[in-house]
Amino acid sequence: MGHKKEEISLIQQQTTQIMSEMVLAAETLANIGPAISLFGSARIKPESEHYQKSEKIAQLLAKAGFSVIAGGGPGIMEAANKGAFEAGGTSIGLHIKLHHEAQANPFLSIELPFKHFVSRKSTFFMHSLAYVVLPGGFGTLDELFEALTLMQTGKVPYGPVILVGPTFWGGLMSWIQEQLTANRLIDTIDPKIFVIANEPEDVVAHLLDFYKEHPEILKLQPNRAV
Repeated sequence: MGHKKEEISLIQQQTTQIMSEMVLAAETLANIGPAISLFGSARIKPESEHYQKSEKIAQLLAKAGFSVIAGGGPGIMEAANKGAFEAGGTSIGLHIKLHHEAQANPFLSIELPFKHFVSRKSTFFMHSLAYVVLPGGFGTLDELFEALTLMQTGKVPYGPVILVGPTFWGGLMSWIQEQLTANRLIDTIDPKIFVIANEPEDVVAHLLDFYKEHPEILKLQPNRAV
């Protein structure tokens, strides 16, 4: 019985921490305006074209008036925060402490530290209008499919999910269409929502065109709770 009580106490403690992180994030980000999240690997180096594209995309988004949300760590996350920060925009880092991401990057207007993935992920989706996804591993794939799932289940408004890099993402996109969609395991995804692009200018142009056609979506932030 003692072990059971100790286990329940640990769960209660974690639940309280998660709630506290989400409340702090909601209060901090309540007035950031329209925001776009960028996802991608922490392992990408600054000399990589993926790093450079992430930085450029974020720079263009900031100049277009969007806040930029990224993971606050190194790699693609750093590139996104750097691009927005140096362009004079709002650069938000949702940083979680991991052994290979001990410190947040220095390019943040707003830094939110997290201990738990669940509160961090919910914060991304409660405060983002769209998602730009650069090459990454399991964490990036998790964020990508979470975004699509929340849209298809009506938990967040529909918005563009843009995969950057046809060579990297083309196989996955084909598999989704040929296996998931063809076998009716998912609803058909609007091609204006789920797209592949290569150049930063094309990514931002697609977002601007989408919200020009759907200006009402810009008023929905923060999103409904997920």
